[in-house]
Amino acid sequence: MPTLADAATRATMTARIGTLNPESPARWGRMTAPQMLAHCADAMRMAYGDLPCAPKDVPLARLGISKWLVLNVVPFPKGAPTAPELLARTPEHWDAERDSLVGLVERFDRERTRTAWPAHPLFGTLTSAQWGQLTWKHLDHHLRQFGA
Repeated sequence: MPTLADAATRATMTARIGTLNPESPARWGRMTAPQMLAHCADAMRMAYGDLPCAPKDVPLARLGISKWLVLNVVPFPKGAPTAPELLARTPEHWDAERDSLVGLVERFDRERTRTAWPAHPLFGTLTSAQWGQLTWKHLDHHLRQFGA
């Protein structure tokens, strides 16, 4: 499974982000490209603990098998509900938003050795390896949404 802990994977992600423009059309969903960048940047901030998100009470999601399936088998569903905190912000200027997301992707290299990560609002406790997989999978999902 790809992970943001891998330098080549991060480089591929940042290159894909660089192919987007503010007018990139969505293949599904209601987000615009600028909204998607803001959403993905805020999801990365949540992973690092910079943006708190309220926990969701879905006990089955916290089971090890559920986490494993989401991380390793099941694709991100199109139109899945998301934490309202990850949709609340108005996007900044395109270049600033894009550069911010690239910086947050690169930050994973410095953060990957952390021993304590914030709880995910749906999945609860995740290891550094799991956060690397989940953040990659989330970014990949949204970059594919916009053809990148």
